Amino acid sequence: MTGYHLAVDIGASSGRHILGWLENGKIQLKEIYRFENRLTEKNSHLCWDIDHLASEVKAGIRECAKLGYQPDTMGIDTWAVDFVLLDENGNRLTDAVAYRDERTNGIREELEEKEILSFAEHYARTGIQFQKFNTAYQLYALKKESPEVFEKAEAMLMIPDYLGYLLTGKKAQEYTNATTTALVNAYTKNWDKELIAKLGLPERIFLPITAAGSTLGEFSEQVQKETGLYMTVIIPATHDTGSAYLAVPAKDDNAVFLSSGTWSLLGVENFDPITTTDSMEQNLTNEGGYEYRFRYLKNIMGLWMIQNIRRELTDENGNRPSFPDLIKAAEGAKEFPSMVDVDDDRFLAPASMIEEVKKACADSDQPVPETTGEVMQVVYRSLADDYRRAVKSLEKLTGKTYTSMNIVGGGSQDMYLNQMSANATGLTVYAGPTEGTALGNLLVQMIASKETASLQDARNMIAESFEIREVKPQ
Repeated sequence: MTGYHLAVDIGASSGRHILGWLENGKIQLKEIYRFENRLTEKNSHLCWDIDHLASEVKAGIRECAKLGYQPDTMGIDTWAVDFVLLDENGNRLTDAVAYRDERTNGIREELEEKEILSFAEHYARTGIQFQKFNTAYQLYALKKESPEVFEKAEAMLMIPDYLGYLLTGKKAQEYTNATTTALVNAYTKNWDKELIAKLGLPERIFLPITAAGSTLGEFSEQVQKETGLYMTVIIPATHDTGSAYLAVPAKDDNAVFLSSGTWSLLGVENFDPITTTDSMEQNLTNEGGYEYRFRYLKNIMGLWMIQNIRRELTDENGNRPSFPDLIKAAEGAKEFPSMVDVDDDRFLAPASMIEEVKKACADSDQPVPETTGEVMQVVYRSLADDYRRAVKSLEKLTGKTYTSMNIVGGGSQDMYLNQMSANATGLTVYAGPTEGTALGNLLVQMIASKETASLQDARNMIAESFEIREVKPQ
């Protein structure tokens, strides 16, 4: 048995500390700690409670010590695009405003109307799809609202980079997450200084880009006292999708990858970016991956819609239907025909997801769902159809024919959606492993620790270590 490694994997609704190690050539996992992530209204914006996250990261490390584990390394991954600014003393200047906040509404249009930056040029340089919450737009919106902040700012850190800084006192800007800012040139793989200048942002806040697999540093003395452990922090693919894609045990190069969680990230791995006009019009993105691969993919709304529906159905005693209950309800309404565009911004942060689905059906002159089962069927049917369209776009733009879909992450457990996805795309689905993101995080730590020789060796171990379920189209 080799040493222990700790993956801190934080998503939009929760975070987990997952311990991993190798034993008899197989990867073993143990969940150590789980905590809630939450959004809060602060200074008229929707923000992440970054102090709560920092506290919970340390609480999970203390739990690790309490259970008698001393990992050699740890790594942190989170969602992408969000950031904080620090001053010259490393103090935080800004709240961790969430991508679901409305401050970026209309920013792309303003940049084009003022002839500051056209999206066509933006995409040709970075290969990053249009999302109204791209970091580039967030920074421009912040400059409009609080220009004085940039006079004091000395560093921008993405959320996982900031959490790593709090543990070690060392600042680094990791590549996979940096690319999601839409400020990294897809060809040089470095900050695009011309874009940064066009947006009027200070170049000094953009730190040198660090590759996944690098060592950030050791816990500071204060963190060692607070947690009772000493660890080396390894920088994984800090963007959770970057980590999840590492854990895909694809059988060959003809596989489509789907990281299924709050977001559905459907795409393939390329070694070169595709920044053509056709690619831009299909709104496909070229996010940076481990070893400078590209995750060529489409962002799809994902299980966010289902998570919100479940929350809305909480009764007065705090009880919610289980996911199996919701699946059963959807199966009972399997003939309900309506579909919505799950990528419509109306589903980003509606007051009521259930009512928004109903309105979307009414707006498109389709039958309006009345029961929970019918609402769920609309969401499932719409997700599967979006997957179908995304696969067709990928085939057209890459010139390849795909023969299978590998689904990792929490959504891989939803066999009803897996079957609908297989049916819609006509591809055989391979579902698992469930802990895709944490696994990818751990794999980078194991490679950095020389416990496995390469990414391909690590992927081969995943196929041997976890159950991968096969779902044929019906």
